[in-house]
Amino acid sequence: MKELTLLASSPRKIRQTNEIAALRALHRADRLSRADLARILNLNRSSSGHIIAELTAAGLVREVNEEKAARQTYSRAGRPGVMLELVPDAVFFLGIEIGVEHITATEIDLRAAIIRTRSEPFDGPAHGVEEAVRHAIALACSDLSPDRLERCEGIGISTPSQLNLNGTIHSAPLLGWKNVNLIELVRQSLPFQIPLMVENDANAFAIGAGYGDRPIHAGVTLFVVMESGVGSGILVDGILFRGGHGLAGEIGHMQVEGAPAKGRNLEQIVGLTNILSEYRTVTGRREATFEDFLADVRDRVPEAVSIAENWAKALAYALVQTCRVIDADRIVLGGSVAQLYPLVAARLAAHMQAAQDMNFPLPNVQLNAEANFGPAFGAACMLHQRYLSLESNRFSEED
Repeated sequence: MKELTLLASSPRKIRQTNEIAALRALHRADRLSRADLARILNLNRSSSGHIIAELTAAGLVREVNEEKAARQTYSRAGRPGVMLELVPDAVFFLGIEIGVEHITATEIDLRAAIIRTRSEPFDGPAHGVEEAVRHAIALACSDLSPDRLERCEGIGISTPSQLNLNGTIHSAPLLGWKNVNLIELVRQSLPFQIPLMVENDANAFAIGAGYGDRPIHAGVTLFVVMESGVGSGILVDGILFRGGHGLAGEIGHMQVEGAPAKGRNLEQIVGLTNILSEYRTVTGRREATFEDFLADVRDRVPEAVSIAENWAKALAYALVQTCRVIDADRIVLGGSVAQLYPLVAARLAAHMQAAQDMNFPLPNVQLNAEANFGPAFGAACMLHQRYLSLESNRFSEED
């Protein structure tokens, strides 16, 4: 993504750079006065006014009348002036998660606020990638009118997979995919041209959860998403770190040491598949659900508590080893399996303390309580980020 700090090569580039800076400022602040926006842009009122006029004419920014603004919280003394804000429904962005057991589609507006989210069960391993893509596109787009589709500024797709830096899926073991050009398959399924991006589900989860931080978290955050598989994304000062080959954060494949591990990797211990398999085996209840397991952990049923203890021990080992490398100051747990964390938080902390060298500080571990911040939301946010950059389609149309 082109950086706004690069010197602009022409008046047109200067204008585009200032427009992007204005949109980003309004996205971060929700609402600003003309004077505040001019200060943020480091422009005089006249130059800032031209930028605002361009964005208003494009239907992206609007004024809020004094009566409406006065009803909002205003941090400074005195009567607020006319405020500026993004026009929420000017454009929208779609995010899709193709998971192992479900497909989810999320739609966000120009403020990056969720308009709607839909999810359907889908047996990913039982279907080919082409059918999964068709099903996902139908879920996301089938009831959108043609005039509304014209305002869609991109679709992001997330999957539990290992992706190369060019976006090609090298391997998705849980889905049975290998060497898949997912963007090309999605493009073939769409009756219109639109910006497309793909991302690993854990990275997409990290992007979405980080997008909710106001202000942006300064530091290193490890976002861990736990479903049937386990993956993580790493944000450094709010920016995703992908690594040299796009595989940073693949902690699910980490070999776990200790008695409960028995030579297995992290995903094979703390993933949903293993939890349910062990729980159903020890209880003899073949149809037992994850909710049944959580209920037994709450009720301190010995068999369930033993599984939860092994889960906490294996996860603690992986988190400590990862944080010794990336020195994270914060860990955010998400995904359906993360519901177990509040029930074993003290045990996880104890295992992390025991495994961590005294010279390494322990990061703060927290649960991502916002169900909205999932991989589908993060996939949509990737396109929102793109729109608020010099890669926006608005500028390519000018060119």
